[in-house]
Amino acid sequence: MTVNKNKLRIVKDYEKLDKNLKEQIKLVYPEGYSNHIIEFTNPKGEIVHALRFETDDKIYLIRMTNEKALQLIENDEDYDSEGVLKEAMREKYELKHSDIDYLSENENYYDED
Repeated sequence: MTVNKNKLRIVKDYEKLDKNLKEQIKLVYPEGYSNHIIEFTNPKGEIVHALRFETDDKIYLIRMTNEKALQLIENDEDYDSEGVLKEAMREKYELKHSDIDYLSENENYYDED
C-alpha cells in the first residue's frame, strides 16, 4: 500500500469500531494484534499504543496496549485457543469483504490465492 500523507488519521478505541471494520481487521491480523502494536506521541505529547489499520482513505490507529490486544483475542470466539482466526470465520469474512481491495494491500494480509 502506498503511503499517502494526506489520509485522514483516526485514533479510536477498538470497542467503538463498527462490526464490518472489526471483521476486516481480523482478516489483516489473523494471528492476533499483540505483535503489531505501535507507539506514537499524540498532539498532547502523550505516548499512545495502537494497532494500525489502513483503508483507501483513512489510517486507523486503534488504541490498545499489548495486554489489551491479547485480551481481545482471548475473549473473541472467532479466534481459536492458539490465538489464530478460525478457518471458518476467515472464509466467512473473506467472502463478505471480497470486494474490498485495500485488505490485500495491507502488508499483514494473508491470502492463499
